[in-house]
Amino acid sequence: MTLTVRPAGAGDVAGIDRLMRQNFAAPAEAELLMRLCLDGDMVLAMVAADEAGGTLAGAAIFSRMHVELDGDPVAAVALAPLAVLPEYRRQGVGEALVSAGLEQLSRAGLGLCFVLGDPAYYARFGFKAETAAGFDSPYAGDHFMAAVLTGRPMPPGVRGVAAHAPAFAALGEDA
Repeated sequence: MTLTVRPAGAGDVAGIDRLMRQNFAAPAEAELLMRLCLDGDMVLAMVAADEAGGTLAGAAIFSRMHVELDGDPVAAVALAPLAVLPEYRRQGVGEALVSAGLEQLSRAGLGLCFVLGDPAYYARFGFKAETAAGFDSPYAGDHFMAAVLTGRPMPPGVRGVAAHAPAFAALGEDA
């Protein structure tokens, strides 16, 4: 197996859609991606391509968020969804996708990345519930985490809104 982790290109659209539909019981995640693209809120999509098999083994999607700290906007994204085909799980594919995506976003100057998920899994990438605590979000709680992408500690200040792209609200309605 030879996997290449890279930003998604136009030729990957059908494969990402297929991956999401195979990986999730309902089509909501695939529809979420379409809405993010149509709304212009997709920031980065990373894919793991199995070059030998011609298959997309996984994808990590990062979308625009509206985030404020002390009333000032902070360049931030949400990581969702992360999908890896069952036959490629527990082989580091998800880790490679998330790490490569966070590295690219950091180089691009983004400040924060939020995720809703398993703290035991996402902590390895620097995601912490404490970093997301205090932001006003419908997802607030122990599984709502953020990672600082600047390499510096989270700046002090009053945390404001942490709003996902509008497509996420539609996801909630469909669920």
